[in-house]
Amino acid sequence: MVVLRHEIGDVLRDVRQRQGRTLREVSHSARVSLGYLSEVERGQKEASSELLSSICSALDVPLSSMLREVSDRVAVAEGVAVPDTVPQEFAQRYGRDLDRELNSDLNDELAKGLLSGAR
Repeated sequence: MVVLRHEIGDVLRDVRQRQGRTLREVSHSARVSLGYLSEVERGQKEASSELLSSICSALDVPLSSMLREVSDRVAVAEGVAVPDTVPQEFAQRYGRDLDRELNSDLNDELAKGLLSGAR
């Protein structure tokens, strides 16, 4: 059985460690006690939405991104295939704008990469 608080804690810990930050740094930024943040990361406490928002802000990660990662992990644990494409109805409704944004972002990233490689 998947326990949501465990998955949330794992994702928060993974993000924090990838950033090379300590529990103390994040707890101070999020204005959460160090012990409580530790318990959230270990899946021992159910964090409120307000607390999760504060922790995500301290980690400079959108709450939606953190929840998406949790959702993907839960889906994998449940044996549900996680699509790596945009759902058809979403693409039909927002596809043109999404394509434009993605192409713009890709061109910006390519330009940055080319400029940084030219130095």
